[in-house]
Amino acid sequence: MINSIEKSLAEFIGTFALVLVAAGSLNVNLPFHGSLGIFGIAAACGIIVMIAVYAIGNISGAHINPAVTASLFVTGQMELKNTIYYIVSQLMGAIAACLSLSYILPSDAGKISLGPTVLASDVTFVTGIMIEAILTFMLVFTIFGVAVDNRTSTKYAGVLIGAIVFLDIIVGGSLTGASMNPARTFGPALVLGHWADHLVYWIGPLAGGILAAVFYTKLFSLKTDNRTDNV
Repeated sequence: MINSIEKSLAEFIGTFALVLVAAGSLNVNLPFHGSLGIFGIAAACGIIVMIAVYAIGNISGAHINPAVTASLFVTGQMELKNTIYYIVSQLMGAIAACLSLSYILPSDAGKISLGPTVLASDVTFVTGIMIEAILTFMLVFTIFGVAVDNRTSTKYAGVLIGAIVFLDIIVGGSLTGASMNPARTFGPALVLGHWADHLVYWIGPLAGGILAAVFYTKLFSLKTDNRTDNV
């Protein structure tokens, strides 16, 4: 039986990997004058999410995202204690990833980015929340459909979840950074001290994720094995 500490450690590692790759891919893009582009960054993020699902899905469910954990809690798939453990572990993993990047990457001005998520100049605070909510709705709805609902096979869950992350970033990356994940935004914000529009990346993902979870559960009569900690 996997205990809460082991599950929390898996969430720490999974979120560390996600933020390391998400922010790290931006740094790869800089010296090549943007040649990696939005497609390359989106692919990197989608692939690391896919890997995390297969690597730690059998341990913690590979939430690696407070919005996912909160959505499962609201729909009765998570206990409160583990919900708190998971979210704290995810935030700590994101911070550790950004601290690691700040240490290992070149420190010359203009040569390092910890991947802070920011709103485009023509995107307002409210619009940013709406965009993040819609993107996270799509992500969590997909997770419930391919990984939580036991009426479907989870064999390709990692591929499909990674794919929706890729597509969400293609659509929203240039508008809000397509965070869909409060931990993904919190890590760079804390390390850099960059808190502009920070609440967008909590309100939007949490609202969109919870709405998707409730919508799926009520409309499609979610069937689970009562695995409270697993996606």
